[in-house]
Amino acid sequence: MSDSILPAPLNRLPFPVIGSPLFIISNPKLVIAQCKAGVVGSMPALNARPAAQLEDWLAEITEALAAHDRQHPDRPAAPFAINQIVHRSNDRLEQDLAVCARYKVPIVITSLGAREDVNQAVHAWGGVVMHDVINNAFARKAIEKGADGLIAVAAGAGGHAGTKSPFALIQEIRAWFKGPLALSGAIATGDAILAAQAMGADFAYIGSAFIATEEARAAEAYKQCVVDCNSDDIVYSNLFTGVHGNYLKPSIVAAGLDPEQLPQSDPSRMNFGGDAKKAWKDIWGCGQGIGAVQAVVPAQALVERLRREYAQARQRLALA
Repeated sequence: MSDSILPAPLNRLPFPVIGSPLFIISNPKLVIAQCKAGVVGSMPALNARPAAQLEDWLAEITEALAAHDRQHPDRPAAPFAINQIVHRSNDRLEQDLAVCARYKVPIVITSLGAREDVNQAVHAWGGVVMHDVINNAFARKAIEKGADGLIAVAAGAGGHAGTKSPFALIQEIRAWFKGPLALSGAIATGDAILAAQAMGADFAYIGSAFIATEEARAAEAYKQCVVDCNSDDIVYSNLFTGVHGNYLKPSIVAAGLDPEQLPQSDPSRMNFGGDAKKAWKDIWGCGQGIGAVQAVVPAQALVERLRREYAQARQRLALA
């Protein structure tokens, strides 16, 4: 278990899980359900299209969670997070940050670049910055630039993912960093959440399991594919965004591509701008942990399963 010091609001989580921001899929309905269930709900700012929709979405989320807290003062909702792509091609970043500032978004998850000015902007309204990294060098850079915490994206994570073993990645980061640390990569059971904590992480960062929830804004075929597939059906490629990530093999085949013979993409052509043409929209990102997903269920039911498995895993270890 970690002995790190956690800033508010991360020190008030009833369950050590952060729902990762899912491209296209995460929406206010899912974020609200996650937070009400006691885990951090998150979504990419770029999921709001047109850009003006982000204001409406943040209003919906903050109002729904405030109402929940008034009705259930004994079990308040977990905080929510917004993911910002800080890559230079994201021409919406400044505008989206301004909207986040108006709503005092409690947690901002930054990806694809460490920006000191972005971290300072978030800190100005009292927010916490969690930056996702795939190796120890990027982790050091993120903290040097002012991030509060890190998300270690290990091998097997859905969407943009690294290649490091979670054991190596957490060990190397924890050797020098004592702040908030989440682990991402094929976590879809309560047992895996406890294992992440045992390695030294404070939180498990879970995304792919939430694709197969009723609230997720994913095509029904996508949700069913998550249920039907397992780790053998995951392909690692940089073809679709210029950054290496994990994707469902059936969606690649459906696009007329050979998953065993995918060409490499030029990383310099990455484009995360507001008007970028999403040619990869029907290529489905997914991590290796989906063998644990047996059905499409409400987000609340998924979190209840994770809690139950987590408690059982703790009990097994206590009896060993």
